[in-house]
Amino acid sequence: MPAQRDQREPLNRERVLRAGVDLADERGLERLSMRELGRALGVEAMSLYNHVANKDDLLDGMVDLVIAEIEAPTADADWKGAMRRRATSAKAAFARHPWAVRLVDTRASAGPARLRYFETTIANLRRAGFTPMMAIDALSTLDGFVYGFGVHRLHVAEAEVPDDVAMAEALAQWLPAAEYPYLHELIVEHVLPGGYDEAASFAFGLDLILDGLEARLVETQG
Repeated sequence: MPAQRDQREPLNRERVLRAGVDLADERGLERLSMRELGRALGVEAMSLYNHVANKDDLLDGMVDLVIAEIEAPTADADWKGAMRRRATSAKAAFARHPWAVRLVDTRASAGPARLRYFETTIANLRRAGFTPMMAIDALSTLDGFVYGFGVHRLHVAEAEVPDDVAMAEALAQWLPAAEYPYLHELIVEHVLPGGYDEAASFAFGLDLILDGLEARLVETQG
C-alpha cells in the first residue's frame, strides 16, 4: 500500500508522480485515478492539479520516471556493450513497473528522461558508424524485443497463469508424445527439470540482434 504522505511535507510534482508510480505498481494502471492518488497522498484530488495538468500529464511524468531508471549509453562507449546494458536495464525496469511497457512508446509528449534515453542511444550508434536510418532501425529492433518481453510478462501476470513448471507438468500429463514428439521432448527433458530460464532466453535473442547489427555495420563499412 502506498505510504500516506506526511502532512508536514509540501506536495510537489515529483511527489505526485512517484506516488502515481507506486500506485500503478501495486494496483495496475487501470485502477489509477486522481481520486485514488489524492487519497494515497492524503490530499483532495483537486490539489493534484496544482502539480499535474491532467491525467495525461501524470502518465507522461510517470513514464519519464521509469525511463530514468534505465541505463542510457554514453556516446563513446563500445556500442554492443552499451546496447546490451541498455536492453538488460530496460528489461529490469519494466519488470519493476510492468504497466509502463504499454505506455513508453505511445505517449505523445516526451519528458527529459525519455528524450535523453533516445538521444544518447542514437548518439552512441552514430559514433560507432551506423547511418542515421540504420541507427533508427537498430533502436526500433532492440526496443521491440525488450518491449515484447515486458508485454509477455504483463499478460502472464494479468492472466494469473501458473508458473512454467506447473504448466509443463499439466501439459505433460495429456500431451500425446507420438503426435507432438518435439514439444513433448522440450517439456519433459528441458522445462520440467529446471523450468524456463527467462534470462537465458533474453540473452539469446539479444545476442542474435546485436550480432546481426554488427554484421550489417561491417557490410556498410567494407
